[in-house]
Amino acid sequence: MKYSVVVFGVKDTTENIVSFIQEQICPVDLIITISQEVTKRNQVSGYKGLAGMTEKYGIPVHEADSYFLTDEKTQRFLAENEFDIGISMGWQRLVPPSVLERFRYGIYGFHGNCGYLPFGRGRSPLNWSIILGDTRFNLNLFRYDERADSPNVFATELFSLTPHDTIRTAQYKNMICSKNLIRKLLAAYATGNIAIRTESADFDSWYGKRTAEDGKVDFRKRTREIYNLIRGVSEPFPGAFAFLNGERITIWEAHPFDEMMDFSAYRPGQIIDIFDGKLIVRTVDGSLLIDRYVCQCGPAVGDILE
Repeated sequence: MKYSVVVFGVKDTTENIVSFIQEQICPVDLIITISQEVTKRNQVSGYKGLAGMTEKYGIPVHEADSYFLTDEKTQRFLAENEFDIGISMGWQRLVPPSVLERFRYGIYGFHGNCGYLPFGRGRSPLNWSIILGDTRFNLNLFRYDERADSPNVFATELFSLTPHDTIRTAQYKNMICSKNLIRKLLAAYATGNIAIRTESADFDSWYGKRTAEDGKVDFRKRTREIYNLIRGVSEPFPGAFAFLNGERITIWEAHPFDEMMDFSAYRPGQIIDIFDGKLIVRTVDGSLLIDRYVCQCGPAVGDILE
């Protein structure tokens, strides 16, 4: 059987992109995802089962038994069928050559950073961009090869990262630009001519893998660094955290409070006051208002977030 347009993904953003393509551009012929059993062996923030797409649109869904697509079921499925073009959204693993070579026009995915590929290759680029305080994101739609985030760029769109963005609002911007790029890609595919730019004047740099434990807040950091971390790992990611009286406190929302008031009587991480259940916490260079948090113990003025 021949599948012309195939979408790879495992997240709610995948579902959004499938609906966009199906309703506004052309039929999606196949979705490739992973089974729930595979998610138990892999950290997948924002995982969304996609079986409902069959009921909603009649799109078949292949659930791989390996996130690397190396399982026997998937390899057999790929060998027995033909494929034109693949689009990856929310697929956080390399696609092996045995899969890439089965797609006539290639498989395309997204990667971005404040600069230009191959600068900023690697894991969690949107999270890292917020955490590092970047003010723009250069989103590339590129053709996959056996290496991570190679500069095989089809097209690029830029969007701003403001001090008010969280990882979720940045994902909204990312999705809008992704849809624009997909529309361009599928228009080029319809003509049978997808032009790729492979030359780059930039240098290699890499973002490292992030885990849930990387969300630990260090109150020895400056306010802007703490704020950037909190908004960079907020929902749908595991969140920032500290410890309060030996209990874990997960911090979902916060923002800089004041940098002029004299809070020298308090140590960094100490709760200065509480209003409407919100915590005002001393930082090295000012204070932070923690707007939304989860903690089993009741915070009190004078308590210290470690």
